[in-house]
Amino acid sequence: MSKIIVLMGAPGAGKGTQARLLQERLNLPQVSTGDMFRALKEAHTPLAAEVRALMAAGQLVPDDVTIRVVRERTAQPDCRNGYILDGFPRTPAQAAMLEKLAAEQGKQIQAIEIQVPLELLAKRMVGRRNCPVCGEIYNIYGKPPRFDNVCDFHPEAQLLQRADDNANTVQARLTTYEEQTRPLLDYYKAAGLLHVVDGTGESEAIYNDIVATVSAHG
Repeated sequence: MSKIIVLMGAPGAGKGTQARLLQERLNLPQVSTGDMFRALKEAHTPLAAEVRALMAAGQLVPDDVTIRVVRERTAQPDCRNGYILDGFPRTPAQAAMLEKLAAEQGKQIQAIEIQVPLELLAKRMVGRRNCPVCGEIYNIYGKPPRFDNVCDFHPEAQLLQRADDNANTVQARLTTYEEQTRPLLDYYKAAGLLHVVDGTGESEAIYNDIVATVSAHG
């Protein structure tokens, strides 16, 4: 049975890296609600018009409309063999809607949390630096550049730190994630659909654990 992979993890857990690897190697599209809503700004469908009207009025897009957006996107041919969800579901109510959609599509949900201790997450985020030329990501604690604050591939480029990667903001982001995501994790745990992967190792090892988990619970 094809899979719907709900990939979860706090900021700094490496969710983006793993989603990219899964997309590249398993040929599963990463379906992002952010991308979907941006695409609807240009689309000419009744659903797109409905979403644009809600946004223009400054209203939040309700769950029943969001699931229709997800249903429309995941009905595309590239999702036939499964897909990775990014940004959805965010609540137990949305998770229940996704279960109904999965049943309609004949797919199996697997919720995977990349788990990393909070103190390590904070260190990863505060130490994160990136090259403005090629986008290469470094970490002054775990993966420093060869020379202080310059890219290994573009020595003329000074590495940058994101404005929200400071200690106070990072702590607030992690607290918010914990508060908002805990009910969803509890929901999937109670449903027997939650699988936890250790996110403290190298990217390749984490990827292999995720693939093993997906295969073992097929």
